[in-house]
Amino acid sequence: MPDPSANGPDREGPPAGSTVGDLDAALLGGGRKFTLRDLAARSGPEVTVEDARLFWSTLGLPHADPDDPVFTEDDVAALTRITGLVTSGEMERSTATTLTRALGHTSERLVLWQVEALVEDVAVRHHLDDTSARLVVLDRLAEIGPLIEAQLVHAWRRHLAALAGRIAAEFGDAGIRDLPDPNALPLARAVGFADMVSFTRRTAGLGPTDLSVFVQRFESAARDVVTAAGGRVVKTIGDAVLFIADDVVTGANVALGLARVLGEELDVNAEQTVGGPAEDARGVTPVRVAFVQGRVLSRFGDVFGASVNVAARLTDIAAPSTVLTDVATAALLEHDPRFVLAPQPPRDLAGLGSITPVQVRAT
Repeated sequence: MPDPSANGPDREGPPAGSTVGDLDAALLGGGRKFTLRDLAARSGPEVTVEDARLFWSTLGLPHADPDDPVFTEDDVAALTRITGLVTSGEMERSTATTLTRALGHTSERLVLWQVEALVEDVAVRHHLDDTSARLVVLDRLAEIGPLIEAQLVHAWRRHLAALAGRIAAEFGDAGIRDLPDPNALPLARAVGFADMVSFTRRTAGLGPTDLSVFVQRFESAARDVVTAAGGRVVKTIGDAVLFIADDVVTGANVALGLARVLGEELDVNAEQTVGGPAEDARGVTPVRVAFVQGRVLSRFGDVFGASVNVAARLTDIAAPSTVLTDVATAALLEHDPRFVLAPQPPRDLAGLGSITPVQVRAT
């Protein structure tokens, strides 16, 4: 889509009366009339220009010249809310910055994902080229934007409620004696990866529509498997999915489900059209899978810890459509009749040394 800031760092916005200008005013709650200094002054007596600049840059938006009128009443309200939490003593400044950065990073990726999906939809349904489809979407954003916004708020509330429920279930009855070592990472989780096999070969020669469908169907299928088995997708990384589960059995079920459902060898280069008889050939590809139980740190919408690194390295050496884990995780499953464990020859893994992989299969 055309970017109002394409000719400079978010100058005075698009001209009023244009399609983009009307959309800009509708989305931003009115016209752009405040400078950076105005934004700071109107957001509270303790808010400085540097505070306003930090807020803006942390959102991931273009830097504005202090004398350019690019801010609106909604910008004032947003900065007032977040700085109010800091000045009242309810939140550390660093935490407010982290929350703002999370919103900016997630929103930027989300709007790009959603608009590109709309463009693809219009292009396919109306047989338009990419440029024409983008112009059609631009004309429709004022109408469809509020609907997407409402869905966003609904999804956010549902996910926040789900997270609150998980925290209550896991830690609600914890006493002093149940607290982990303060030096240990806080969360006991099963983490794992599913890595697409031969991504480059499978996608060679695909046009933009076919490549988009291929990647989209892989991610959708992986997310469906993870969710159905009780896990959660942390993120997708190119041709891989990082997942997490609250316990080792759920982690094993997620991993085995991914290896099984995404395990068929399919010809993604078959001639086809979207929705045609060979469409399924583009959606699923075999994966290498590994998971490890361990303690992790959850920050920035991601997870960190030694177990994440071990799972990543084991994924690299797994055979297509198989699941690997380490010895410690396998020990947690050895008395569970639902799983078959098969130790493999020791392997030297980069940065980890010698590790004995264990293949996990369902009975």
